[in-house]
Amino acid sequence: MTKIKFGTDGWRAIIAQEYTTDNVARVAYATALWIKERGDNHTAVVGHDCRFGGRLFTEVTISVLISQGIKVYTSENFVSTPMVSLSSLNHNAYAGIVITASHNPPSYNGYKIKAHYGGPAIQSEIDAVEAKIPDTYEYVTHPFAELMKSDMVEIIDMEQEYIDHVYANFDIEGIRKSGIKLGYDAMYGAGMNVVRRLLPEATLLHADYNPSFMGQAPEPIARNLKPFSQLIASSDIDCGLATDGDADRIGLFNAKGEFVDSHHIILLLIRYLVEYKGETGCVYSSFSCTSKIKNLCDHYGIENQVTKIGFKYICKEMIENQSLLGGEESGGIAVSTHIPERDGIWMGLIIWEYMAKAGKSLDELIQEIYDMIGSFAMDRYDLRMPEEQKLSIIEKCKKGDYASFGEYDVNGRETIDGYKFVLSDDSWVMIRPSGTEPLLRVYAQAATAEETTAILDATKATILA
Repeated sequence: MTKIKFGTDGWRAIIAQEYTTDNVARVAYATALWIKERGDNHTAVVGHDCRFGGRLFTEVTISVLISQGIKVYTSENFVSTPMVSLSSLNHNAYAGIVITASHNPPSYNGYKIKAHYGGPAIQSEIDAVEAKIPDTYEYVTHPFAELMKSDMVEIIDMEQEYIDHVYANFDIEGIRKSGIKLGYDAMYGAGMNVVRRLLPEATLLHADYNPSFMGQAPEPIARNLKPFSQLIASSDIDCGLATDGDADRIGLFNAKGEFVDSHHIILLLIRYLVEYKGETGCVYSSFSCTSKIKNLCDHYGIENQVTKIGFKYICKEMIENQSLLGGEESGGIAVSTHIPERDGIWMGLIIWEYMAKAGKSLDELIQEIYDMIGSFAMDRYDLRMPEEQKLSIIEKCKKGDYASFGEYDVNGRETIDGYKFVLSDDSWVMIRPSGTEPLLRVYAQAATAEETTAILDATKATILA
């Protein structure tokens, strides 16, 4: 019996090792029990992205759900996580289930649970599902063609629902007629068809079906997007958007092919929503985000609250309080004018609409932010190491053993989620174990990219010594 534990965003495991049809069935059964325990709305939206085995694991999930009396809404083709979340809201389903491992390497698949409000289920609900997972479960899997004939299964077009929602909220024609040359790297993920349909003039990369992702983890960070960066630098593309495997995370590039991280994207979104759209509300940002978010919120007289890492914590705040935006360092961002769900394509469309309405380049818009709150740079190292070594480093962080990292003295410490060491007013380094992979993550902020790298190098040398 495998112990199944949900991480910061769903359960993920390596296909054919822990991620098997038997284990997916166990989780689906627990999900069904949870839904039935919560009231009379025994419905769920189920979808899968482009990963290997997505259709098979979806068949298992649906088969188990309907055997337990749960009506299922599903699509015939692959979908993104934001599509499942939006359709959960549209169809008043109690839950949404996405068969995806998001940005993890190709060998992984996973199982995300969404709630009726169109965003991640909060931690207490995830805990309730986890507690119901049986050690073993007997089940029968039905092929998708057979499932489509069941009275308990309704086929919906989640992709079209999403596109209709985009047209209702964006000036798509204004973006298309602005003269801005757009690029999109789908990373072989579930956003490929939507962007192709919305913006047919955009230059597309890695926008075909390839469940192996050509061996590359579909995480939209700079080191994974070098071909896209080179394409932009050698072409007339003004702005490039990239999204991860299930299209809920964003990566962005300027016209020179330089990566624009999510910290800068969050700041751009705040300014556009406040100044151009007249929106207001609290900004929720995860512990690993830049402290410059607070500076900009102070400028506008709005509140900024810092949450634990994991979008479910941000989502909880967004559904319970008046919010403007919620964002993570990892590229997951949501706005209150959409659903309380990360959505890489939606955020990209906001940025492109901003550029179109302002008539300015991405660099010009970022410089205006710098003029308001000062320039900065962020970066992150992902360190693979044995579990014992990782735990030893975390124990040292907990005990306060690190008084400096090379030449950088520690002047303060914060422990909302992980260990953040304050080095100066505008620089810090943070150490935290990954919630979904065998990694130790090290984050840093400083005034320049060079200093950020120097802080990361000094921290790495100190903790590995």
